[in-house]
Amino acid sequence: MASQSGFVKKIRDIMRMDAGINGDAQRIEQLVWILFLKVYDAKESDWEFDEDNYVSIIPEECRWRNWAAADENGHALTGEDLLEFVNNKLFPTLKKLEITPQTPIKKAIVQSTFEDANNYMKDGVYLRQVIDVVNEIDFEDVKESHAFGDIYEDILKELQSAGSSGEFYTPRAVTEFMAKMIQPKIGEVMADFACGTGGFLTSWIGELKKQIKNTNDQQAFNESFYAIEKKPFPYLLCITNMLLHDIDVPKVYHSNSLLKNVLDYTDSDKFDVILMNPPYGGHEDNSVKNYFPDDLASSETADLFMSVIMYRLKKNGRAAVILPDGFLFGTDNAKVAIKKKLLGEFNLHTVIRMPGSVFSPYTSITTNILFFDNTKPTEDTWFYRLDMPDGYKHFSKTKPMKVEHFDPVVEWWNNREEIIVDDFEKAKKYSAAEIAERNYNIDLCGFPHEEEEILPPKELIQQYQEKRASLNADIDRILAQISEILGFDVEEI
Repeated sequence: MASQSGFVKKIRDIMRMDAGINGDAQRIEQLVWILFLKVYDAKESDWEFDEDNYVSIIPEECRWRNWAAADENGHALTGEDLLEFVNNKLFPTLKKLEITPQTPIKKAIVQSTFEDANNYMKDGVYLRQVIDVVNEIDFEDVKESHAFGDIYEDILKELQSAGSSGEFYTPRAVTEFMAKMIQPKIGEVMADFACGTGGFLTSWIGELKKQIKNTNDQQAFNESFYAIEKKPFPYLLCITNMLLHDIDVPKVYHSNSLLKNVLDYTDSDKFDVILMNPPYGGHEDNSVKNYFPDDLASSETADLFMSVIMYRLKKNGRAAVILPDGFLFGTDNAKVAIKKKLLGEFNLHTVIRMPGSVFSPYTSITTNILFFDNTKPTEDTWFYRLDMPDGYKHFSKTKPMKVEHFDPVVEWWNNREEIIVDDFEKAKKYSAAEIAERNYNIDLCGFPHEEEEILPPKELIQQYQEKRASLNADIDRILAQISEILGFDVEEI
């Protein structure tokens, strides 16, 4: 098989010659449905070996082994015949596979994966060349299969610079750090309600795998996560990712986590651990607010997901969630209500302020990791600012954040103390009462003396809008206090 960079380069070079592929995002989307079918076919070989009467949900002529591979004489579908088959037989068949509530997940995923997939290529000869490159991968070879896992990780990284698709990928260093600090235990179930390509799932799986000692552990491990993804493309990427990690029954669902009334959740809908990087900057349809209590009904997706997380975290459960600065400094009604609920009902014990450009080049918005558990109301919250590592001015595609960049946090974590650098707080503990006095503005231990960063126009506008909403909320609150003292209604003036 080609090397990591060689494989991706080969595919890219072929696809660039095809008139149907427009840009990186389409190129990756095209490659991923092809990879899914190749990976799924390898999985089906395992299932046929393990199960006496295994029957594929895919009709024989549409199984990868029967149309993508060459026959014994070396002949393979190509050119117009291949295009005709893919467009008029393969896609319509897989999109319309009959699924019932009784269909096992490992079979149902084929239909849900192809529901919104597309074949963009218009030249059957180039399509055949791409298929031949993918066919070079031997998933029976453990070493080669593992190497392909790294290639797949590279493909997911490339999404960061493929236009709007970048929102699906959380840097591996971040997911690994969060999964490590949450300390997974065999028997626990983790959830991610906007799982993208499955970064948190793979980090959770990696941490748990180290603990498997017997068949009971293995069984519990297989049942150890639950995920939802709204968008079809990252859903497809995530399913393929899980199959590559030997998760034969990926409990990943193609749905929207926000379209259920949060008050309807029962104990059976709750989880031991929640690891998430909720979408932010996006706005849902106004009707989505109807699924939330009035005081929590924000128009910002990250706020709504925070409410879902709180309603779906088990008693004594643990959570680690990535949120933008706007959530920390925001003092509009919904954000204050969400933070009040968070500190009043949960133990927000740690907030890690991450350096800027962690998500570069997709976004320059500074983000934070909130660690909390469902054990008791918050008494104190520690804030810790993780500075840019030595030798880095900012992270980039060629110089991304690495797991070891979190070493200072890990070292501080178990032996916490307040740290002041150049008269600015780097680590400090605040009581819940102090946070309430600040009207839940928890923009604490931030980055001092930071140069003014030039954000893309859309993000700049969004940041100004968030700051304006917070200022307006603060002004309204102060005016209300003044009017109460003076004994008249400010609105009447």
